[in-house]
Amino acid sequence: MELQLQVAKQQGNFLLELDLKVSGERIGIFGPSGSGKSTLVNLLAGLAKPDSGSFLLDGKTLFDSTAGVNVATEQRRIAMVFQQHALFPHLTVRKNLLYGYQRCPATERRIELAEVAETLEITDLLEQMPETLSGGQSQRVALGRAILASPRLLLMDEPLSALDDDLRYRIIPYLNLVSERFRIPFVFISHSLVEMRLMADQVAVLDKGKLADLVAPEELARQRMGQSRTGYINLLKLGTAQQKNGQLAFPWGTGELLLSASNRPEAGMFELSSKDIILCKRHPDAISARNLLPCTIRSLFETGLKVGVELDCTGNRLVAEIVPDAAAELQITPGSTVWAAIKASAFRRL
Repeated sequence: MELQLQVAKQQGNFLLELDLKVSGERIGIFGPSGSGKSTLVNLLAGLAKPDSGSFLLDGKTLFDSTAGVNVATEQRRIAMVFQQHALFPHLTVRKNLLYGYQRCPATERRIELAEVAETLEITDLLEQMPETLSGGQSQRVALGRAILASPRLLLMDEPLSALDDDLRYRIIPYLNLVSERFRIPFVFISHSLVEMRLMADQVAVLDKGKLADLVAPEELARQRMGQSRTGYINLLKLGTAQQKNGQLAFPWGTGELLLSASNRPEAGMFELSSKDIILCKRHPDAISARNLLPCTIRSLFETGLKVGVELDCTGNRLVAEIVPDAAAELQITPGSTVWAAIKASAFRRL
């Protein structure tokens, strides 16, 4: 998918003025509230008209103010998944799902209900009414309805923001799965950097209505480490745990990590802040942290008043953060070795 935008849109005192060319199957739009994300979504979908400029999708012009082209919303074949599920309350799940399918020209239909229902694990819900669904079920139905329109592009406008953390991270695998299985490129809009890293391969960063950067999500996370109260978030995929000395021992690569027993023992994704990793030059004689990992320094990067330290811990990657004085005192350089100390309570399941 290739997206070319050169548009301007004035809304009150806010001006969106973008010149963006991006290609790929998983594109992220990132920025704080008021940066222009939702305005951009409305322009892409045809729900709002730019004041000037042009918009091309895979070489096809959908809007051009000079040529007088403005393809109607229903003809763009761009489907949307909103923050709110917006299911039709008077229709069953099956009829909600078929809404977009029935409005798609028969020659363009390439996705069938049964396959979507199986992929999203909603087959057992087809005869239910929306009011009986949980938040996660409703979001999966809304996603299925968009997919069944066989769109050329899927727009997801902060689709997880109305869900709690537990539901949010259970929905993300479905979002990625449907894109991969049905080969539908998407533009994912969010103000969450963790969501960007889980959903996008390339991120357009908006700031005050303008394009501030076009960057890989990992690079964006490193750039913003020093500005964030939570630091850099390490995302760890851990296997099924075993009980060990009152904690849970989760396999991690060739080693293991000890987590508080309050966690569930099943495999899953966890986050760990760079602020919760303490670096020691030598193995400490006595320390309360239950995880002591021998690590090699892979690289250093500066962000704000902090130094990011990329660690190789027996084949597993972690990023810690320290102040420049600590880096000098510990003589931290690429290739040197340190011990990383991490409390069992520092991990959070996604």
